Amino acid sequence: MKTSLEVEYWVVDDDGELVPAGELLDVSAQVDPEFVEPMIEIKTTPCSSMAELRAEFREQIATVVDAARERGKRLVPLATPLSAAPSELPYRNKRGTALQRQIVGPAFDDARFCAGTHLHFERSDVVSQLNALTALDPAFALVNSSSHYRGERILECARPYLYRRSCYEACPEQGQLWPYVDTVDEWERRLDAAYDGFRERAIERGVDPDDFDEEFDPYDAVWTPVRLRKAMPTVEWRSPDTALPSQILRLAEAVRSIVTAADARGTAVVDVDSPVGGGNGGEVPLPAFGTVEDVTDAAIRDGIADPIVERYLRRFGFEPSAYDPLADRHPDSRLTSRRAKRLRLRAAARLEADLDRERPRIRA
Repeated sequence: MKTSLEVEYWVVDDDGELVPAGELLDVSAQVDPEFVEPMIEIKTTPCSSMAELRAEFREQIATVVDAARERGKRLVPLATPLSAAPSELPYRNKRGTALQRQIVGPAFDDARFCAGTHLHFERSDVVSQLNALTALDPAFALVNSSSHYRGERILECARPYLYRRSCYEACPEQGQLWPYVDTVDEWERRLDAAYDGFRERAIERGVDPDDFDEEFDPYDAVWTPVRLRKAMPTVEWRSPDTALPSQILRLAEAVRSIVTAADARGTAVVDVDSPVGGGNGGEVPLPAFGTVEDVTDAAIRDGIADPIVERYLRRFGFEPSAYDPLADRHPDSRLTSRRAKRLRLRAAARLEADLDRERPRIRA
């Protein structure tokens, strides 16, 4: 099953100040601008194996990190910039972003404080892939990289709260986790309904219908944690924060293994606490969707420190102790702008050290 990664990183200068990505966007065709100036997205091509994905992902990041250092810049693997005012995160001049702000409302601005990881799987048994990734949603707690927003500690996992509960609170079908489906047609009917509702809201808020139709189609008018991508075409898992490359790759390998099993065997919703790898080779057991929602809420609130979250993830074969969430390295107190800058630079240094441990292997 071909797999690819897209990971967003903040760009700072040597003082920890957020700065525009600028010429870093020209370093590689696999570096894309994001919708705020001090953020870039580094992506891989579809890879047939984890070894291939690991090598390409690390090589791409190393290339951009080296180019950044030559220009007095650093890449920061944090889900939020910890403490930043909206003025420090100017939007790029992008029509779709302006329309989203008009449609969603003021809360949409919270999305610009969020940096995440997107894992793409080549479509196969799409229903099983969608449902398995939905059940794996709480695994974002394993790579949680920020608990702070504008200097305040808000919850253990700040990004999923800001993105889902705050930004898209008024438009839940656009940004919150959807239930399991039985068929692809069911997913697409839901997609069409979400699109129609979003379009109706847009017109109510003064958006010209032709402008809306030119910018959005059903596949590109949802930003849910799990979604189908038509253009690629893939099943996309958007739940995790940005994080250190080693942590992202550890999570990607575990998730890919589960999705591969689901693709081969199918899935079934069960009420028992069956491990994914258990049974006699039958369908991969998934918990009821209500359970997924409850555990996701607990993960946002308390991360992997919550015993319910830990047990849930162990059931799927994750080993929480193998992960080192960067958010755990930050103080629980309020952060001044100065301290946030220092913490960004520490995170940038950890990213560079993480890459350096693997550089001989990359070059080989």
